[in-house]
Amino acid sequence: MKHSLDILPLSSWADTNGKPLIIAGPCSAETEDQLVSTAHLLANTGKVNVLRAGIWKPRTRPGEFEGIGSIGLEWLKRAKEETGLLSATEVATAKHVEEALAAGVDVLWVGARSTANPFTVQEIADALEAAGADVPVLVKNPVNPDLSLWIGALERINRAGIKKIAAIHRGFSSFEKTAFRNEPMWDLAIQLKTIAPELPIINDPSHICGNRELIPYVTQKAMDMDMQGLIIESHIDPSVAWTDAKQQVTPAALADLLDSLNVRKPESNNPAFEDKLAELRQQIDKLDDQILKTIGDRMKIAEKIGEYKRDNNVTILQVSRWDEIVQKRVQLAKALNLGEDFTVKYLELLHNESIRKQNQVMNVKTTAEA
Repeated sequence: MKHSLDILPLSSWADTNGKPLIIAGPCSAETEDQLVSTAHLLANTGKVNVLRAGIWKPRTRPGEFEGIGSIGLEWLKRAKEETGLLSATEVATAKHVEEALAAGVDVLWVGARSTANPFTVQEIADALEAAGADVPVLVKNPVNPDLSLWIGALERINRAGIKKIAAIHRGFSSFEKTAFRNEPMWDLAIQLKTIAPELPIINDPSHICGNRELIPYVTQKAMDMDMQGLIIESHIDPSVAWTDAKQQVTPAALADLLDSLNVRKPESNNPAFEDKLAELRQQIDKLDDQILKTIGDRMKIAEKIGEYKRDNNVTILQVSRWDEIVQKRVQLAKALNLGEDFTVKYLELLHNESIRKQNQVMNVKTTAEA
């Protein structure tokens, strides 16, 4: 289902000269000198469009540094005046919105914890509407993988009269311990892009990675996924940063990172390329049709199995059989150069649908029972 957002293109509020939008700056504004010095170094790279800095920091636990507060807005204003960079900060309350707008902040963003709470998002939206604001507002995905919450937050901001909107993909919390601080779950960003194709999506590799070593990998993947920009934390000296030191990069390292990116185009004007692509896509369409037909045949057999189980008073779920399927199919998948995670997820979907089919059969009374 497509979602219609009344928004303006990114190019209408950010002059990127046809390149991805780059937002960079320290996780937190710590001191005036730290923020202004970092801003000058970022501006000198010639690669940054917007200076970001956290003024208010919603932290997970009390007692941690929760931002320098309103005084930091004056530092952000000075940095903007001296460098010519646009300024951006996170807002989480109506008061934040009012103060940021009064200080001339150019871009606001809604953080992941705020996006997860519709009441908070509505408070921010109401404050924007009451102020008659016409600033770009970026909405981060919620902490947990909930696409509806993300879309809902975007809609609330849009209905407040804000047409300069973009989403920020910053990854999602997961119980599983992986190399990432927040799992990218690229499929959710793809789903958002699919249902709201006009919506710009900006990637936040800093919060996805949680460490600077993985940032190059994630930034390149984001570009390959046709995201319209990056928001990256950059500090003049990350080793002494007050917050998220491990995921911040120096302005010089940021410049090197951006130089190394391969930014591809979403389309090509080469007729030969388009012809070949169409041919290959036709082959994929044919295979997809065959796969669906085969799955349909498989489900018919699953229904017959359900009938036999019902008639012999046997339960639907048999764990030993499921373990056997996974073990054998994963081995085959590896031989076919398919990823194990993909294979297991695919088998789980098939298994769940088979159980659903068998459950229908098991709960239909036979003629004799009727």
